[in-house]
Amino acid sequence: MSVTLVVVFFSLALFVRPLLLRLRTGKWGFNGLSGRVGSLEWWGGATFILSIVLTPIALALPAAESPSFSAALALALFGLGFTLFAQSGMGTSWRIGVDATERTALVTSGLFAFLRNPIFTGMLAFAFGLAGLWPNVASLAAAVALFVAVELQVRFVEEPYLRATHGEAWVRWAARTGRFVPFVGRSGLSELVEDGRKG
Repeated sequence: MSVTLVVVFFSLALFVRPLLLRLRTGKWGFNGLSGRVGSLEWWGGATFILSIVLTPIALALPAAESPSFSAALALALFGLGFTLFAQSGMGTSWRIGVDATERTALVTSGLFAFLRNPIFTGMLAFAFGLAGLWPNVASLAAAVALFVAVELQVRFVEEPYLRATHGEAWVRWAARTGRFVPFVGRSGLSELVEDGRKG
């Protein structure tokens, strides 16, 4: 079951989605690591890659008995579906990583009306669900590495890029939407107030 879920997740999220983007735009959507080696931006990408590498290693290692198989399976399936739905909602704006010279549309509808990073929310749910289905050191490390990766990527790469690219539109959107969970981690409020004073 765990192997099947991982194959389906990786195939759809990391192969089919880039292929569809390639067919529509001529681009694969992979922008590589950001920042200089050793920077927080770079570590965001590096820990993401680490999480991907650790996942098949985890499945090759023995696992302890799942503390709650049904709950873990439900979380993994939710994460899989949520990730794919969120990716689809981004349309041609979907990317992995940031190209500072590229400008894509700011997506604020669908799941993005409630969350700024629903793809990462789904990925985290899948990773921790998988760690519950196949619990061992590597599967837990993969989930933790992904958590660190998305925190660094969002805070130090994506949000600064979106703020610089979309300005007040991003500030207003960020002020009403949660970072990974609805209403939690709303940002840009102080900038919005400052913009209002300047206006």
